[in-house]
Amino acid sequence: MKQTVTKYQFHRAFEEMRPENFSYAGLDALFDYFEELESDIGEEIELDVIGICCDFTEYDSLEQAAEEYDLMPDELPDHTTVIEFDGGVIVQAF
Repeated sequence: MKQTVTKYQFHRAFEEMRPENFSYAGLDALFDYFEELESDIGEEIELDVIGICCDFTEYDSLEQAAEEYDLMPDELPDHTTVIEFDGGVIVQAF
């Protein structure tokens, strides 16, 4: 059984389970990313707050994220999913 989740419900799910993991803008970027991914693959994605928190990390900048992985900022998108948004970047762990 699946349920369609609005952006508001997406935010609420994280606020209830993991309120410190992502900024408001970061959650907006993640929601948009997952909606686009669903459209691209033609499948619904299950909302798994804990799984998303384990798989994705928000950073203040691409440079900060790249440093975490000992890469140059322009190399990071070659290795993983990078979601840039106004105020930061979200990187999928690899």
